Amino acid sequence: MNFGEKENGKSMITVISGSNRKNSECLQFAKKFYDMLVEESDQEIKLLALEEIPHDWFFPEMYVEKNQAESIRNLQDEYLIPAEKFMIVTSEYNGSFPGALKLLLDACSVRAIKESFKWKKAALAGVASGRAGNLLGLDHLVAVLNHLGMITLPNRLPISSIYNLMEGDEIIDEGTLSVMRKHVKELLEF
Repeated sequence: MNFGEKENGKSMITVISGSNRKNSECLQFAKKFYDMLVEESDQEIKLLALEEIPHDWFFPEMYVEKNQAESIRNLQDEYLIPAEKFMIVTSEYNGSFPGALKLLLDACSVRAIKESFKWKKAALAGVASGRAGNLLGLDHLVAVLNHLGMITLPNRLPISSIYNLMEGDEIIDEGTLSVMRKHVKELLEF
C-alpha cells in the first residue's frame, strides 16, 4: 500500500472553510474548491465549514483529553483523522487567519495529534477584500501546520479583492477560477 492510500485504494480530502462567520465569502470559495475536487478526483471529499460546527467545546478543560466535548472528538474522527490531504481556505482577520481555525487546530491537537496531522498534506488559499489575499495569514498558518507535523504545498494561493470576483455568492472571474483549478490539480498531484 502506498503512502496516503487507504485499504480500499481511496484516500480522503477534507476542505476546511476557516471562518466561523455566517454566510462568509470564505465558505463560498471553500465550496468552489470542494466542487472542483469532486469533479477532478474519485477520492472521498468532505467539507468542514467552521460556521456550522457546534461550539460546546470552547472552555478551559478542552485542553484535557478526558474533559473534551464529544462534538470535538466527532469532528476530529470524521474530518481530520481519515483525511490524507486538506484544502484549507482562510479569510484574513486582523492580518492573520481566524481565531476559530486556530482554536480548532488547538483542540484537535490534544487527542490523536499524530493521527490528525503528522505527515499529512495541505494546500492553502487565502481570501481577502484587500490586495494581498491574506499572504501574511497564510504564512502564519503554515508555521502552525508545520509545527503540527504537516507538509504544505509550497504554492499558496492568495485571492485578493474578492468582491470584484463575485456576483452574489458565485465566483465569476475566469482568471480566479482558472488558478483555483490549477491549485486543485496541484493538491491532487502533491
